[in-house]
Amino acid sequence: MSHPVNNPDIDWLVWDRLINDLGITIDRPKDSVHPVHDSIRYPINYGYVNGTSGSDGDEVDIFVGAANNGLVAAIFTTDFRKNDRELKLIYDCFPVEIYLVNGFINFDRDLMEGILVLRRPMLELWEIDRAP
Repeated sequence: MSHPVNNPDIDWLVWDRLINDLGITIDRPKDSVHPVHDSIRYPINYGYVNGTSGSDGDEVDIFVGAANNGLVAAIFTTDFRKNDRELKLIYDCFPVEIYLVNGFINFDRDLMEGILVLRRPMLELWEIDRAP
């Protein structure tokens, strides 16, 4: 399930500033294996925004791709194993990487599921991706 319009619950400009001011730490690089579940391999860089605190008490998680387009989306997740809900940010991602993150989160909905929220319409991201 995805929503192609801005979500009033996400202050994109505040998150832009926090990412810029505090920085990002990648603790699970692309293709790395999950530290607890060895059947899970990360298809994209994954880490956290330094100095933040998410609903689980840890830093706010972030997926980081190979584009240079800033904060493009977020995904609200429900983790049924940990019985928690979180906001995970999606940063510097090409459209195909956004699809990849959405598929990764929603791969086994008995374990975890997420609702993707785009900062701007996907069509616009595709057009930017094709710009010279």
